[in-house]
Amino acid sequence: MAAVICEDLTKIFRQGDAVIKALDHLGVTIEDGEFISLSGPSGSGKTTLLNAIGGLDQPDSGHITIGGQRIDQLPKARLADMRLHNIGFVFQSYNLIPVLSARENVEFVMQVQGITPKERREKSAAILREVGLEGMEDRRPGELSGGQQQRVAVARAIVSEPALVLADEPTANLDSETMAQLMDLFVKLNEHHRVTFVIATHDQRVMNYTKRRIHLKDGRIVSDEV
Repeated sequence: MAAVICEDLTKIFRQGDAVIKALDHLGVTIEDGEFISLSGPSGSGKTTLLNAIGGLDQPDSGHITIGGQRIDQLPKARLADMRLHNIGFVFQSYNLIPVLSARENVEFVMQVQGITPKERREKSAAILREVGLEGMEDRRPGELSGGQQQRVAVARAIVSEPALVLADEPTANLDSETMAQLMDLFVKLNEHHRVTFVIATHDQRVMNYTKRRIHLKDGRIVSDEV
């Protein structure tokens, strides 16, 4: 079964008198377990496509199917529940809660999911160890480097074992060494846990890690290479 099917997606934004087609009748199928980069110039539609797949934004027309389920037909509560349990998000800005420790940030999603405190502690400890943050569990985001904060964000995204991870410019604020470490982690998670990754990026080094490279321009796919 395909992880994601996008059919004839269109999304239009208006800025004054200007009409911008962020997605222009775009169609793409992402198979389960793929490791994909979305590239293209600013305004090409990368983030708009990610947000549509993640159910964060509705296309004006077209259909999106995730795990065999049409998400454009789901009521808001069901869509939120599907995001909570099936999709992990990694953002350029980390989006960590500053007053919570690394462990508490990772546990936050599991708490919303209703997982017991004992299981939350066990899972958060294991995933923070896997992303190389053992011993830093009690530090707050302000006490961590940018790369460490991004690792916390990744740990939070994957701790509940989502089938799909959507990452929007996840390496933009990282130095070359930290970028490589993060991408190595993504590869490990993809290969060992069969997590499907879709990564929007400007960075050629990130694209080199991915197994399929989709290039967008003006809301359309102009190349799709394996």
